[in-house]
Amino acid sequence: MATIEMVMPKMGESIIEGTILTWLKQEGDTIEQDESVLEVATDKVDTEVPAIEGGILKKILVKEGDVVAVGAPIALIETDAAAVDTPASSQPAAETAAVAQTTVAPALTESLVAASAAPAEAVSDERFYSPLVQSIAKEEGIGAAELAGIPGTGKDGRVTKNDMLAYLKKRGEAPAQPSAPAAAPAPAAESPAAAAPVTASAAASPAPKPQPVSISAGDEIIEMDRMRKMIAQRMVDSKRISPHVTSFVEADVTNIVLWRNKVKDAYKKREGESLTFTPFFVEAVAKAIKDFPMINISVDGERIIKKRDINIGIAVALPSGNLIVPIIKQADQYNLSGLSKKVNDLAVRARNNKLSPDELAGGTYTISNVGSFGNVMGTPIIPQPQVAILAVGAITKKPAVIETPTGDVIAIRHKMFLSHSYDHRVVDGSLGGMFVRRVADYLEAFDSNMQL
Repeated sequence: MATIEMVMPKMGESIIEGTILTWLKQEGDTIEQDESVLEVATDKVDTEVPAIEGGILKKILVKEGDVVAVGAPIALIETDAAAVDTPASSQPAAETAAVAQTTVAPALTESLVAASAAPAEAVSDERFYSPLVQSIAKEEGIGAAELAGIPGTGKDGRVTKNDMLAYLKKRGEAPAQPSAPAAAPAPAAESPAAAAPVTASAAASPAPKPQPVSISAGDEIIEMDRMRKMIAQRMVDSKRISPHVTSFVEADVTNIVLWRNKVKDAYKKREGESLTFTPFFVEAVAKAIKDFPMINISVDGERIIKKRDINIGIAVALPSGNLIVPIIKQADQYNLSGLSKKVNDLAVRARNNKLSPDELAGGTYTISNVGSFGNVMGTPIIPQPQVAILAVGAITKKPAVIETPTGDVIAIRHKMFLSHSYDHRVVDGSLGGMFVRRVADYLEAFDSNMQL
């Protein structure tokens, strides 16, 4: 018999850790090679992890809810292969995962899980605190000294979520104890230097404490799920990192609407899927980025990283009400038909939780279709570490003045608003405004004689 270590796999670009959601198999269970053993959550996607070898699940090394670094051991599998046993780690599993996580934590990525793992302030004791515990401490304004005094019921005295909730309940009943103000957490970024520099005065200022919320009889309390917590953290981080400015342009998309109405039935019959407006928007944005490549950038400290590839993210609303942004890599390399297939495929798999982590990473620009909800315009928040995002509004019929060789006439046209939010640290109003105007120009110049 041989014993091998099953480790936390790398699940995509920039993913350095994952949270154990559920063990699908228990110790002593027989498992087949490539059979799903557990579910893991990253900041990108939830996914099942298959067994690397068939055999018996001898020992589970990490508990559900633990955050484990990529490459850290998570289980031992006993196989029939005649091989030298792989020695189990001499450290306890939870300690091994903690050490591995501590090693990689400085390498900040776009992972908000990693960002939330950064403590609200330096902790004086030697206990390991999970990202969830750190997040609760930050939100509730619990200082280092106060956190160190909370008794832990987890392994090696670790503080668990239940410990924090029990403490907060007692804390709410007792008179409030003063604690040192928590420093603002470091923003998530693509690389260690990608976060905006923090001045001494900004670092010294205490984080604003949330206002207490009154709860009345009959109110329903809904616990945020994991994805909603990450979205909330990302939005707060982005508004703190990037000074947002939004420019608006109205585009006449009559040619696109009439052409799509003419071909959509034949397209659906031939391809088995719908032709939406999103591919038109992606195509126009990709063309405009080629004209204005300084929109396709990210910030690395005091350096600007100009991206070679045009990777456009498409915001997709999930049945749960949450939002996810799959990426069309090298979007400028597709024609309209190819973009339509790609958009439909990513949207369907996003709603069915079938996307891979790589399909959610590496975006350089994002489009959000607020018009699909009947909104005429919006002011979207930039997904870090990108520097701009476009919201496309609802297409509506409007009377408009049209210039003709015989004079001006009033006609009914299909129009929509484009809202372009950009990071004013690196994108000035001239560039931000010219870019969105160019997107509108491409939409308005659509060739209605094109063959699909």
